[in-house]
Amino acid sequence: MIAVLVLIFASVALVAAAFVVVPAMRIAGAGFSNRAGYAAVAGLATVAIGLGVYGYLGQPKLALNSLTGPSKTDYSSLIAMLARRMPDRPGDVEGWALLGRGYMTLGNADQAQKALAHAVEAEKAERGGADPELLSSYGEAMTEASGQVTKDAEDVFKQVLAQDPKDLVARYYTGLALATRGNKDQALQLWEGVLADAPANTPWRGALIDQVAALKASAGGGAPNPQAMVEQLADRLQSSPNDLDGWLRLIRAYSVLGNKDKAAQALTTARGVFANQPNAQAALARAASDNQLN
Repeated sequence: MIAVLVLIFASVALVAAAFVVVPAMRIAGAGFSNRAGYAAVAGLATVAIGLGVYGYLGQPKLALNSLTGPSKTDYSSLIAMLARRMPDRPGDVEGWALLGRGYMTLGNADQAQKALAHAVEAEKAERGGADPELLSSYGEAMTEASGQVTKDAEDVFKQVLAQDPKDLVARYYTGLALATRGNKDQALQLWEGVLADAPANTPWRGALIDQVAALKASAGGGAPNPQAMVEQLADRLQSSPNDLDGWLRLIRAYSVLGNKDKAAQALTTARGVFANQPNAQAALARAASDNQLN
């Protein structure tokens, strides 16, 4: 039965991955900004690891005992049940980490930040320090909760890189902080390094390529043109349409720019491209709802 819960929570990450959108970065002086979601994807990759560890070391039977209530696919309720259990387990590093990452998959960065803060403090108390992977998740949640890479979050990412200079999440967000302050050359160096080290088939790769291109376009000192950035993405999708993340970002970008007609057209086109893929259709349905399209 323990394996059942592990599989259920793992499915949370897999389904949520279909809904991840990786918008363009915020650049100093720019009039257009979107949340940076790359680390959400990278964080999801760590969820499966955390789930396995928690299934082995923790007590997932606690949540199993309550599965007779909500459906096993009611992910919000499953996370809520875990949240109710965790105050009785203040030192359970894996449990708090699992809860925090679960909140992130549900888009609740505020609660994710709180849960991951518990995990970090518990691990420091138990082992004298926090694992860089856990710190990366915590820094990401801090950033998502505030909508920017705060000084505190940047300090967390510095701690990560001191332990693991190759950490993709910390390098990405450190680059975002540099770009926001106008240190574009340093940001480009970090992001191009991330692209070089990341597997070629990672789902967020296209989004980061777009961000790098936008930053290069503004490297002369001017702010990037958001409309040009969006059209660049649209052109890329015409030649490489099998990019679900790209379509989700395009739909959101058109909506943010107030161009509902183009957003609706992109939604229709994407639905045709992914006509026989239920998970993609579910992601597009959520994008339609989030952006108030049909």
